[in-house]
Amino acid sequence: MPIYMDRHDIPKDITAEHVALMHQEDLKVQHLYGCKGMTYWCDEDKRMAFCLIEAPNKKAIQEMHNHAHGEFPHSIIEVNEKIVTSFLGRIEDPKSDGNSELNIINDPAFRVIMVLETSNYLNRLEANQFSIFTQKFHNSVSKTLKHFNGRIVKKDNNSYLVSFTSVTDAVLCTLKIQFNFKYITPKFESFKRRLKIALGSGVPVTDKANLFEETITLTERMCEIVKDQVVISPEVKTIYESENRNAKIDKELIRTLKPGEVKFLSQLMDFTESIGNKTNINVSSFSKELGYSKSQLYRKLMRLTGKSPNNFIREFRLHKALELLHKQHGNISEIAYETGFNSPAYFSKCFMDKYGILPSKYSQQHIN
Repeated sequence: MPIYMDRHDIPKDITAEHVALMHQEDLKVQHLYGCKGMTYWCDEDKRMAFCLIEAPNKKAIQEMHNHAHGEFPHSIIEVNEKIVTSFLGRIEDPKSDGNSELNIINDPAFRVIMVLETSNYLNRLEANQFSIFTQKFHNSVSKTLKHFNGRIVKKDNNSYLVSFTSVTDAVLCTLKIQFNFKYITPKFESFKRRLKIALGSGVPVTDKANLFEETITLTERMCEIVKDQVVISPEVKTIYESENRNAKIDKELIRTLKPGEVKFLSQLMDFTESIGNKTNINVSSFSKELGYSKSQLYRKLMRLTGKSPNNFIREFRLHKALELLHKQHGNISEIAYETGFNSPAYFSKCFMDKYGILPSKYSQQHIN
């Protein structure tokens, strides 16, 4: 039977004790609707509660809640229990302290999400060098994540997706990984050992279809697009400083996006990801779609990404092409046209300029 997570936006006068009572009422009537309440999370500060329920469908959950206490969920999404565990650490109620018959769970589902990526330039290293780097890198990152209570949700050779309960742990972990990375491969040229880390924060259920999708999307975009090595969202900065007696984030080590930059980043990526294989995108149409003059767009892009509009679009397409190469999604010509290049020859030239290797040779050496 499917598993769902729902979100309730709770009024100011509702406490964690009230939520625990409503959870008990759900359990009393759940059998009438074929449901099984697994656990819940309650965040009195953010005025939200999240229920994890095994159920035949979303309608059964709505009817169960309505019968039990009349509090309809504001949103319901289907989830995977392994993914829930990776992000939130549990799929059942924590043990009661034994001092009360009512198991009050004041456990927020709010999490800090880390996206960490090493540069694809690393794939250009000799095989034995890359193997040594990979082993050292993963050993160092895994040890640091464990020390700062980071939960690995997903990882591969070049990236990590990590969940933290504590903002302070996430920021300190980021700084430690950044510090260690400099000493893992000191003989490599600096451009071959780039590291990008981004921190965002949010709740598991919004109006998106997947768990933490809104936060993950923003954090991945910050990691991929923003020019600085370590980037955090405005909310992460605010919470970190409140947790640490207004200790300031070191601007030399970490860039904090401003709310306006977050909005621009979302606009930028929503449009860029929508252009697909269109080849007629130029600066004029780009700026018009985003609602800026050419000069405004240039300044905003340079400040955020360090790239001009033309360079940004070209490198975005190259990045997508690289992903398709790794997925073996078509031959070189098909990938060139699918990512918006006018010809395979021009695509190969741009790829060579960016990565120092032809796409055909890259595919032979690193994928096949």
